[in-house]
Amino acid sequence: MLETSARLLHLLSLLQMRREWTGPALAVRMEVTERTVRRDIGKLRTLGYPIQASPGVAGGYQLGAGAQLPPLLLDDDEALAVAIGLTAVTASPVAGVGEASVRALTKLEQVLPSRLRPKFAGLRSAVTRMAAASTPVSPEILTALSAAITERRCVAFRYERNDGESSHRLVEPYRLVDTGRRWYLVAWDATRQDWRTFRVDRCRSVPVQRMRFLPRPLPAADLAKYVQQSITRSPYLYDAVIRFRAPLADVQQRIPPDIAELEADGEQHTILRAGFDSLNYPLAHLAALDLDFEILEPPLMREQARQLASRLQRAAGGPLGPGDGEPPATP
Repeated sequence: MLETSARLLHLLSLLQMRREWTGPALAVRMEVTERTVRRDIGKLRTLGYPIQASPGVAGGYQLGAGAQLPPLLLDDDEALAVAIGLTAVTASPVAGVGEASVRALTKLEQVLPSRLRPKFAGLRSAVTRMAAASTPVSPEILTALSAAITERRCVAFRYERNDGESSHRLVEPYRLVDTGRRWYLVAWDATRQDWRTFRVDRCRSVPVQRMRFLPRPLPAADLAKYVQQSITRSPYLYDAVIRFRAPLADVQQRIPPDIAELEADGEQHTILRAGFDSLNYPLAHLAALDLDFEILEPPLMREQARQLASRLQRAAGGPLGPGDGEPPATP
């Protein structure tokens, strides 16, 4: 039989694994009597752990929320997963989360078993995460929006547009979407009577809850896909369609999802759809990808590509082809 202190830790670990345990089930799992389980439950309560008990045949024990976070008892795989996860979010776009992750990771590394240290060190040294260039988001704003979504309440906040103009918004919030670089809110704008996608980092005040609202039909079944379309195509002057001579997985490694929509076109080709206000800018980036591609839409982009090729050829001192001349004014 385990010593009392070790047995209490084992009991605490079991209570963290499952939402509710019956007394007999705990006794079998710990190889003790039900009386010992009851006594150990009492000891955990005296240590400050809020363990709730429900009577009856279907009743049992449940670890509730307390004033402080109890120590988490993790197995090897869980400890490794948490350590890797904390490493990944040290560059989080949420203000303050990166610093908190570093502190938590420091604490975890101090108690990480020696048998796990080589695995964690190997993974940490082999993986490098590039910090995304993004504006930090206030966790207070994210929390307020999340609570309003859960409670189906309208929220009011001041929002700053891309051109710097700000205004008060009253919206019905439905979903928060994390693209990896930025957070977006999908909401019904009560003033404009239409669906809108808001960049959360442009909220200039903490959203304040207002009246409850009845859910309305969503603009799309997949709201993450809806946000991707909203931020990569809808607001722009030109809608470009590019066909790469490369598998989808290869193109996905070079182009993030908040830049363009990507879909497979057979096993060896990929279709890109994205919106742009200028055509020369995406052409320069497409040429730098080191992938063969063809421009399907718009026709003006093909003409721009020919003019850009002529300009580069002249810059390299090469001969001009038939019909090459001064390029027209670029959009």
